[in-house]
Amino acid sequence: MIEKTIRTYLKGVLSTPVEVVKPTDQGITEFVLIEKTGSSRENYINRARFAIQSYSDTLYGAMSLNEAVKDAMLGDGVTTFGIAYSCNVAKCSLNSDYNYTDTTTKQYRYQAVFDLVY
Repeated sequence: MIEKTIRTYLKGVLSTPVEVVKPTDQGITEFVLIEKTGSSRENYINRARFAIQSYSDTLYGAMSLNEAVKDAMLGDGVTTFGIAYSCNVAKCSLNSDYNYTDTTTKQYRYQAVFDLVY
């Protein structure tokens, strides 16, 4: 299950909680939420798209956490090499990332969308 792989990997490299459902504890103000938004399989090759949301109590915090998520997933190519180097993931690419603040709840968040081949 690729969701478990990504969650385990991110929990190991980030100091922020990584969840697959939004925490109900009101005391947790900064966390990462992962969600698979689509997948396909062809010739025994799996592909999936993930939206990884970075929540914080400030916009700057959400932006900074988003950068940490991108660095964790992609690596810097010099000292870290991302999820494709560490797990059963053949390729990880950033599709897009953007401010995704929830205007209804006024929660700051950024979202990074990744395409994975595994």
